[in-house]
Formats: sequence, C-alpha cells, structure tokens
Amino acid sequence: MKLMLYDDDQLGVVKDGQVANVMAAVDGLGYHDTQEMMEMVIRDWPRLGPRLEEASRGGGAIAVDDVQLRPPVPRPGQLVCLAGNYLEPRKPERGVFNAFLKSPTAVISGRQTVELPPVEAKYFHFEPELAIVIGKTASRVGRDEAMECVFGYTQFIDASARGLPGGFFLGKSWHTFGPMGPVLVTADEVADPNNLHVTMRVNDELRHDFSTSSMDRFVPELLEEVTKVLTLEAGDVVSTGTHHYGLEPIEDGDALHMVIEGFGAALAVDVCDPLKRTSWASD
Repeated sequence: MKLMLYDDDQLGVVKDGQVANVMAAVDGLGYHDTQEMMEMVIRDWPRLGPRLEEASRGGGAIAVDDVQLRPPVPRPGQLVCLAGNYLEPRKPERGVFNAFLKSPTAVISGRQTVELPPVEAKYFHFEPELAIVIGKTASRVGRDEAMECVFGYTQFIDASARGLPGGFFLGKSWHTFGPMGPVLVTADEVADPNNLHVTMRVNDELRHDFSTSSMDRFVPELLEEVTKVLTLEAGDVVSTGTHHYGLEPIEDGDALHMVIEGFGAALAVDVCDPLKRTSWASD
C-alpha cells in the first residue's frame, strides 16, 4: 500500500496518481498529533491495514497533483542517516560503517522550499536516498531478522552544508534540510530494496542515476549495524546513503526532482538562497 499525508494532515492511500481519503479508518484511535497517528497505524498494521484498504475503495479520490503534500513521517523520533554507504569509482571497496543523527525538525514535504542558511559553507549538496521507516522496536537485531523490523520505505533528500566546523550535525540539521516523501510504500510492495533505480534531476538535468544494488551494506546489514548502537522504534527513519557520482553544488533557484522506481510520486523541492551565492568550487 502507498500511504500519503496531505492537506490538513489527512491520511490517504495512493493508487494510479489519485489519493483516496482514509481518515474514517483511524477514527477513534485517540492520537494527539499526526506523527502519533502514523506511529499507531504502523504498530497496529495487521488490524488497521485492511481497514485502510477498505476505506480507500469508498470513492472520492483526487489527483495527487491537486493536494498539498505533507511528509509521511512528519516528526520521526530518530532520523538516522548513513554516510558513505555506496561502492563508487573513488571508493570501490567496502569502507568502515559510518552513520549520524540528523535533526527530525529538518523534515519537510515535497513541493516545499529548502532555504540555504547564511553560513560560510564551501557549497551545498543534496543527496537523494532510499529511507527505511521502522515498524517495531529494533535493538541489537541480526541481519537475518532485520527485515521483520521494516514497515516500509520513502524517498529522502539529505541536504548538506559542506565545510562547516562541528561535523555532521551542523552540516546536516539546518531548518528544511530533510525533504521526505511524498509516499510511504509498505514493505510488501518492495520486492527487494536493494534493487531499486534512483534518479534525481536538477533543473531538468539528470544528475543522479544509480541503483540501490550498489550499496556498500545492504538494508539487513545496515540495520544490524545501526541497532548495535541504538534502539529504533516504530516511526523512526533510517536513510541509507547516496551514490556520490553526479553530486554537484546546489544554489538559489534550483529545482530538484527525485524518483525511486515504483514509489508512485516524485519528491520535488525548490531551493532558495537569500544570499544568492554562486560559483561554488566543488571537490
């Protein structure tokens, strides 16, 4: 199933470019905010999934292009991002496992604007990534059981300010630096998360074109590594890193359009730089 949050935090099911409102299926859950609603849906999926499917047949679907998008996991308790998790021409061999926490308050939806902060960054990079949405508590899981902890997947862009002091946190956690969505695809619809085609265009120019089969560590192994360190909960998000081939500086006025095959809708955002910086010197 493809889930979407839209307009005034309505929950919908996406089929063939249309979104059907399924709020009737979550009526009475007693949630306090949209994140809690999504966590309840994720935790109680065996019961609520069929209810959502039935509600989606009720008619009244509207075009995805006509709604205001919301991130499908609006404020994850933890947002874990992988670093350097692809085999590339400049890194053809497996590297040391590396990950970092990015602020969940950076999360925004598609069709919103990422604002580049007024800091002395060398340049800004936007990394298209497959993100995992966790379905249940996962602590010290082995790779053989890791997939049981996956609820689904979504698209994610890890925006980054390069060359700042303070490591990944200051480079990655600025306001609006976490575009996500617009669809959360349940795990049963993704036959193999490590066989997905990912593209991103910048101003209609193809910049990224790679397969998740090039990951250094596949999804089961990277979840094993992450949960050695911390406990993941339902509704947490783990973004799996990007292939750095094609990564170039992003600047004011750029329009980004990310697509993972089979996910039903693109993740598109615009970029604004109040300082109008140009002529980046990329490495």
